[in-house]
Amino acid sequence: MNDSYTIGTLLLDRLYKLGLHHIFGIPGDYVLTLFKLIEQSPIRHIGTTREDCAGFAADAYARIHGIGGACVTYCVGGLNMVNAVACAYAERSPVVLISGSPGLNERVNNPFLHHMVRDFSTQRDVFEKVTVASVVLDDPHTAEREIDRALKSLMQFKRPIYLEVPRDLVMTPVQVASTSPPKVTACQSDPAALKEAVAEVRGILSGSERPIILAGAEIHRFGLQDQLTELVEHMHVPIATTLLGKSVIREDHPLNIGVYGGLVGREEILEFVEDADCLLTLGTLLTDVEDAKAHATLLATGRTVHATADSIAIKHHKYEDVRFEDFIRALVASPLPAFPARALPPRDSVRFDPPGPEAAVTLRNVFGYLDGLLNDKTVVIADVGESLFAAADLRVRKSAEFLSPAYYTSMGFSVPAALGAGFADPGLRPFVLVGDGAFQMTGTELSTCIRYGQAPIVVVLNNRGYGTEREILEGPFNDLYEWQYEKICDLLGGGVGHRVGTFGDLVQALTIAVDDHKQVHVLNVLLDPGDRSTAMKRVAQRLAKRMTGH
Repeated sequence: MNDSYTIGTLLLDRLYKLGLHHIFGIPGDYVLTLFKLIEQSPIRHIGTTREDCAGFAADAYARIHGIGGACVTYCVGGLNMVNAVACAYAERSPVVLISGSPGLNERVNNPFLHHMVRDFSTQRDVFEKVTVASVVLDDPHTAEREIDRALKSLMQFKRPIYLEVPRDLVMTPVQVASTSPPKVTACQSDPAALKEAVAEVRGILSGSERPIILAGAEIHRFGLQDQLTELVEHMHVPIATTLLGKSVIREDHPLNIGVYGGLVGREEILEFVEDADCLLTLGTLLTDVEDAKAHATLLATGRTVHATADSIAIKHHKYEDVRFEDFIRALVASPLPAFPARALPPRDSVRFDPPGPEAAVTLRNVFGYLDGLLNDKTVVIADVGESLFAAADLRVRKSAEFLSPAYYTSMGFSVPAALGAGFADPGLRPFVLVGDGAFQMTGTELSTCIRYGQAPIVVVLNNRGYGTEREILEGPFNDLYEWQYEKICDLLGGGVGHRVGTFGDLVQALTIAVDDHKQVHVLNVLLDPGDRSTAMKRVAQRLAKRMTGH
């Protein structure tokens, strides 16, 4: 037994040993003691301008680093985090949310304390819906067990957890059975079921001529990128990724055909995937963005494998006792058939031909030029809207990352995500692609980047409104008041702003930004409100068909 811990120090010690070295958040009176403990611990606190920004930053940190964390006060802080935690839940990102709460003693005589909503359990009840474990650490005798139970769920499911500490218990001593963090058992699958599942996959493949792998974000969340690459190369099978799973396999890999998605994918990629006679969807969340017609067609004929962290389904069979990671590793180890080479869709539908320097800046030449700047030291962070749809056709290189809330699609993710990514891997330079609408929501987080010496390149696609909504249904409700985005650096007291109206301005601004690793650079890219990327046009046409039923 080790009794040198308190509830607060035990929690922070566990998190640090699991790899959490930075925690994002804003202090408040119910959580000040915990913040003091963070200051005294090896974990570094990163102060943000808003709580939801702390959540998005922790989410991006978790996507790169494997675990992320945020710490906020009760209700006014915690409930401001709900959207960011919901995004992390929907897209499988292991974020730990720590909240303070009123002390147990002060609740007895004063049931109406500030920051309360209905009763003392309201905040926990809310987070129970968007986490895989929600725990109130209100008993020193069960604190270690409850912390470890929650952390096991975090690691097993790669989804957020909620930990609440009443402020008068943070310094309460606890007797600790183990000083090590909990471990998730390496293999929890039923060996016979796993063997049968792999044999069934081999059977489907042996009768196939045109199999395709469709890979998603869970491959990345569970650290299976190398296994996926090995599987693709062993079988010599073409692979597409979902938009959320973009870059789970190197995008310059000769068998990677690009992003498949019923709404955003290039026509030739859609046709190629839908011509498959066997589809292996691995770690993908099949949403309306993917609109996977091929999956529905092949499912009916019993020629699909759909493996996610939630379930393994092969043909019409579900394997309840097979874990996703074990299944992927077993496929790699299995003697699956190899397939002859076949003609793949062309890598680029349209080559980029740079215009003259005086030409007006357009989405096409912004993304065409950006495509040539990416390398294995850049992380592309795309917000929602044109930032995401146009980025679908960017080729993210080698070990570079692509981060976006492509499934949950919450605006305002990208700038705080750049902060989180910068701390998760200081060796990567964030390229932030953000619309003016999303920037107006959370662009304040640039001040935090400047405060901590980070240097993202932020490309504000300024089309004076909500472009995606305009494309679906035009109206004055889609218009925005135009800021002079390049002047935000003057206000924040750091960084360099660029006003970009021509292609020449774009090249000059990006050349300066890429060469300067010391400062934030903000590009105010002045776009025609009617300008649309080819991907957005694809989305709009397909949405229009869906809405009219044709």
